[in-house]
Amino acid sequence: MANLGYVQLTRNCLQHCRFCSNPPTGVDLDLQTLYQQLDQLVQMGYDGVILTGGEPTMSPLLLPALRYAREKGLFSRMITNGQLLCDEDFFRECVEAGLSHIHVSLHSYRPEVHDFITAYPRAWETLVSTLALVPKMGITCDINTVICTYNADHLHETVMWLTDRFPFIRHFVWNNMDPDGNRAEQNPDSIARHYEWQVSLELAMEYLHATGRTFRAERVPLCYMRRFAWASTEARKIIKEEERCIQFLDRKGFVHQKEFLHGKADACNACRFDGICAGIYSMAKSFDERELSPVFEDPVPVIRQVLRREPSQRLLDKLEARRGHRSKTEQPSEEARAAQLAKPF
Repeated sequence: MANLGYVQLTRNCLQHCRFCSNPPTGVDLDLQTLYQQLDQLVQMGYDGVILTGGEPTMSPLLLPALRYAREKGLFSRMITNGQLLCDEDFFRECVEAGLSHIHVSLHSYRPEVHDFITAYPRAWETLVSTLALVPKMGITCDINTVICTYNADHLHETVMWLTDRFPFIRHFVWNNMDPDGNRAEQNPDSIARHYEWQVSLELAMEYLHATGRTFRAERVPLCYMRRFAWASTEARKIIKEEERCIQFLDRKGFVHQKEFLHGKADACNACRFDGICAGIYSMAKSFDERELSPVFEDPVPVIRQVLRREPSQRLLDKLEARRGHRSKTEQPSEEARAAQLAKPF
């Protein structure tokens, strides 16, 4: 098991992504608090830290964070839009300070689409220049893509283009939309229904699986990735009994996530994957529970593939007991569900 903690260094960013889930708050981390947060991860027995934001490369604390994490035995990753890492000297300085891996946010292989989503001129061009530097830096790189209306039909084309142009990229992550309390509320046109991206996502997963690459998807109900359920971030954490924590620079503060569970529909009651599935995010708010459908296949092969071994009977019993369990915080009220169901679908 690998537990990773997220630390937001800043909420400032050059880009203005239409769906940004962590927009500027005017708050920045100070050095003493940074050290305290990294010490806390060590005390919790975490393996590494993911530095994020906003855009962490804009923070003066980036290099101190990397050096201190290395001193404390934490491996360091960073989620970045890649705009400032195109400066080769700065990129190398980060690596020498302890950066071992980057998650680069690319939302489309089409320049005009990526630049429109990020609302930043030449964002695609600069990001591609950064990707070209990765082999020279001797670190690894994943691609993060937020699924939205504007890339829903060509997720598979993006991964095919990337693996052709940058064959060293071996891992991809898709995040379905987080539409609540952030910039997506101002841009509801960016929020895609699940059916809009289902086919393209499956084609992307199928291609990556066939070419020996790995991938994960977050906030994607398992009925929308049935063939690749073992690649769900939430399902993996549920099965492996992992956790994660995030240090936000807003009112959420420190979030220690031990339960990975969103909203569940009536259809989930009949689903055999219910015990290993997180459900649908923002149910009865941005997303409609009628988008969900039950899966009737045995979940044990999925559990086996996640663990890469035979699961214990204790674990199987524990996962079976999760069937029918509903979140106290994420499950919408019956009134909210009824109001949503009264609307046309």
